[in-house]
Amino acid sequence: MTEIHFVIGSTGAGKTTYARGLAQKERALPFSIDEWMQRLFAPDLKGASFAAMHERVERARRQMWDVAGKAQAVEIPCVFDTGLLTRASRAEARAEAARRGLSARFHYLAAPAETRWKRISARNAEKGDGFAFEVTRPMFDFIETIWQAPDAEERAAPGFTTIGSEGAA
Repeated sequence: MTEIHFVIGSTGAGKTTYARGLAQKERALPFSIDEWMQRLFAPDLKGASFAAMHERVERARRQMWDVAGKAQAVEIPCVFDTGLLTRASRAEARAEAARRGLSARFHYLAAPAETRWKRISARNAEKGDGFAFEVTRPMFDFIETIWQAPDAEERAAPGFTTIGSEGAA
């Protein structure tokens, strides 16, 4: 059964860096929602509403799933760095993977909010390899209102790994 890895965590947890390393280790096809959104939609989203951005994120995710299906046909694992900020979105991803006959693995990168904001500030300033677009403090704070850390039941599910700790600095 071909594996699909979902890298989850809130903004600044290190998902993209981890996903890149995991894709290399697993010889997997990587998918980064930030990279897809930057390349496909950035020029069109200046001043766009959250609803408009969300619609495009969902459109990009659907396309990622289609490409992952093609990778599955030739037994290439995939790594999705696509957010999955809510329990519901992670349950949907698990169900979609099962529907497609993929073995789902979840990698939860946990880090306290202040650590994550420091990382984002540094990434914004450096504009290095992991930089797709500037994340402002209001954007970070907004995502924090949406983010739902996996609870004990979710973390106990098969194929779930936690890296780091929400409470550790």
